Amino acid sequence: MQKGNISVQTENIFPIIKKFLYSDHEIFLRELISNAVDATTKLKALAARGEVKGDIGDTTIEVLIDEKDKKLIIRDKGIGMTEEEIKKYLNQVAFSSAQEFLEKYKEESSIIGNFGLGFYSSFMVADKVEVVTRSYQKEATGVTWACEGDPEYTLAENDKKERGTDVILYINQENEEFLQSSRIEQLLSKYCKFLPVPIKFGSKTEKVTEGEGEEAKEKEVEVDNIINNTKPAWSKQPTDLKDEDYLSFYQELYPFSSPPLFWIHLNIDYPFHLTGILYFPKLGNNFEMQKNKIQLYSNQVYVTDDVKDIVPEFLTLLHGVIDSPDIPLNVSRSYLQADTNVRKITGYITKKVADKLGELYKNDKEGFEAKWNDVGVFVKYGLISDEKFYERALPYTLVRNVDGEYFTVEAYKEKIKGHQTDKYNKIVLLYTNSPDSHDSFIQAAKAEGYDVLVMDNVIDNHFMQQLEYKMQDITFVRVDSDTVDNLVQKDEKKESVLNEKQQNEVKEVFEKAVTEEGGAVVLKALSPESQPVTITRPEFLRRMKEMQALQGNQFGEFPDSFNVVVNSNHPLIAGKLLRKRSEEGKAELAEYLYKLALLDQGMLRGSNLTAFIRKSLDFLK
Repeated sequence: MQKGNISVQTENIFPIIKKFLYSDHEIFLRELISNAVDATTKLKALAARGEVKGDIGDTTIEVLIDEKDKKLIIRDKGIGMTEEEIKKYLNQVAFSSAQEFLEKYKEESSIIGNFGLGFYSSFMVADKVEVVTRSYQKEATGVTWACEGDPEYTLAENDKKERGTDVILYINQENEEFLQSSRIEQLLSKYCKFLPVPIKFGSKTEKVTEGEGEEAKEKEVEVDNIINNTKPAWSKQPTDLKDEDYLSFYQELYPFSSPPLFWIHLNIDYPFHLTGILYFPKLGNNFEMQKNKIQLYSNQVYVTDDVKDIVPEFLTLLHGVIDSPDIPLNVSRSYLQADTNVRKITGYITKKVADKLGELYKNDKEGFEAKWNDVGVFVKYGLISDEKFYERALPYTLVRNVDGEYFTVEAYKEKIKGHQTDKYNKIVLLYTNSPDSHDSFIQAAKAEGYDVLVMDNVIDNHFMQQLEYKMQDITFVRVDSDTVDNLVQKDEKKESVLNEKQQNEVKEVFEKAVTEEGGAVVLKALSPESQPVTITRPEFLRRMKEMQALQGNQFGEFPDSFNVVVNSNHPLIAGKLLRKRSEEGKAELAEYLYKLALLDQGMLRGSNLTAFIRKSLDFLK
């Protein structure tokens, strides 16, 4: 038996590995299985070149638990190692055999490993690690390497007959969770679900049918529990896949989810390697719940689901997989490091998404409109946050009016500009975020010949703000932000039928009726057919308040202000109210009309609503 010291820069490397190198101890399993996959991939590459003679046989990787002796074993049937290779690769921390192999055979194989430190992650969970290996080479003998988490190691021959490597971890007391089958299965599913070499973890029971017709019988059989899909959809050519293949893979990624709207298959070799499938899920209004569902892989090894450095913020709403060996990772493969490749990949993904959406709109406008409720979230989010996407996507960005008609933004501007251009030469886009609540306002606007959009998504305030900023010649105005005569401001002015003294009297009566904080009484000469009293909310303050709420900010600086607009030309004001002899009668009618306006805006609640209903019933008696 030989003894020696591992070649490291400092003897303190092991405490560093155990405590600081990896953010999660569980990463060790990914690293060791990645090494096993590398060893198997190397063997296949050598066999393809004729450097390994004969059939290489079964190359399944096995994960075994020995609870009694507190051992976790990762077994591969790959290339194995000679004594010299062990000395070279295991005794020189941070020298990766995968890196050297890549240099030699980079055209013929896909090797996962990038860091020699990966193997040493095993010491985060083990007091002792043994490597029992035998090289594929004909004259090679088996070798056992052992180390107890310090720079000393032992090296001895063994009588291993088969090619390959067993990495045996003697799990320490603090990490005995990794001796539980359920925990290991969970980690295998998380990190190794799509590795390119079959991975076996125990066995499972399956039902099979024997015989045919009436003689057919079902029986249970024990089969290998293979935990991974070695050929996931993204690793295949798009021409080899049907729609059902993409939908099936989506269910594999996100079981029990609603089917996606459509998808994009990414496949590029230059100037970087990148494959993947991005799915557009059905979002509705709950887009925050849908974020961070894209998984990043490197040669089919799971890395992270935090892809904000690769995928633009607005596309984190997408689901799916991105796989690229060209994305730089730090030594623990946990965090992305920004460089020019990452920026190119970000630009490529943005362009692919924009082009796909444009193609869908061009080829099937009706189908695109039908999906707009979900697709619109991506597009609007992109227009707000990404300049290049704004330029590409604006031509197929849609708006919908209360009648269910869809228009591109430019087409809609052309439709309404004749009747909805104000005195400042701005096109006024009227909208509602709640058609049912604003029905009386919508009907009043329609009676004036105006068109009203529906803007009811949580992101719409920001979307409108962005369009106003970019286009300069438009402004969005909510239908309840002012009286109908002032939604599209003109120079025309109606005269009041009341004189100044009567107007002051009406204003005083209503100011006593308006007890809520933030309410301001305003008299306006409107059409006699308009409402006697209307509650309006100033567009700017209300929109700022809603945008701050979306960002999770407090908005005490934006009070809940509203105007109580009294129509001085309405018969109930100009006639009935002023004809009442008692102040009590005037106050009672003013309060009733005010409460009616609050009810129309959904602002009458609780005990005030109950009292109003009682009063209304009394009027009917």
